[in-house]
Amino acid sequence: MEQTLFPSPHALLILTIFFFFLSPSIADQACQKSCGDIPLRYPFGSGTGCGDPRFHPHITCNDHQQLTFTTHTGCYPISYIDYANQVLYITDPTMSTCSCNQPSKGFGLDWDAPFTFHGDTIFALLDCSSASPVYSPNGMFNDRNNSSRVALCDNRGLPICGFLYGCKPIVSLNIPISGCCVYTPVNFGPSFEMDLEKLKCGSYSGFYSFNGRESDADSWKYGIAIKYKFAIDNVYPSWCSSCEQSGGVCGYSGPLDSFICNCPPGFNTTTNCFFGDSFNGASKFLPNQKSWIWLAVGLIFKDLKF
Repeated sequence: MEQTLFPSPHALLILTIFFFFLSPSIADQACQKSCGDIPLRYPFGSGTGCGDPRFHPHITCNDHQQLTFTTHTGCYPISYIDYANQVLYITDPTMSTCSCNQPSKGFGLDWDAPFTFHGDTIFALLDCSSASPVYSPNGMFNDRNNSSRVALCDNRGLPICGFLYGCKPIVSLNIPISGCCVYTPVNFGPSFEMDLEKLKCGSYSGFYSFNGRESDADSWKYGIAIKYKFAIDNVYPSWCSSCEQSGGVCGYSGPLDSFICNCPPGFNTTTNCFFGDSFNGASKFLPNQKSWIWLAVGLIFKDLKF
């Protein structure tokens, strides 16, 4: 007579508890250590629950593994992050360069986001109308209380206009160089917005380095350099450093966005990916998922009844 194997109530309880804990751990494997070719470190994360909540949803990793910077003016690919100097570099597909001149609506930062323009960023407004307010002595930029007015154009940037207007795409349009205005918006703070429609300009160009060839606009590094800051003292959080050193990814969870350390293969802790007390300076790693699986299987088979 053929015998039938069936688990006892005790084994079923073990199995239920096992899958109860296993399922969340798999679901929590959302925090990636990179997005495409760009490494991800605090304060940035690959999605909701990863990194610092103040930087989400400003910076996210989309389904195509493209790290993206989002403001109210659009979504912009991030090309590189300089973690040592806390600078991220973005590109605007609508921006004009020496190889392509195209219309654009402009660019702006969200006033409540933890970002400012890096001092190396230079914007050049192109094809501006003679009636553009950028040529007014009083300018048109106002602070949030409308208490001051400043000029927008930097006369020291005239050589830059000359180099840009020497590029073939712009030369072919036969537009006057007088329609160019160069300025560095870093002085205007994070609330600055470049609305080309209000400025009566057709397009803009942005770059953050002459790349050692100031007179060759085709060699400049086009894009926008943006500074970020994650604390008043700007000191790297020790709790996040401990998490990353143990192989985890810093994240947050719960209604208060409390800190969590997302550990491989998906366990969340409130400290790091080490567990238990430290004996003689040695720490133990959190058991991996395979260890839990073999432990559960062993207990179930041990308890099987024939």
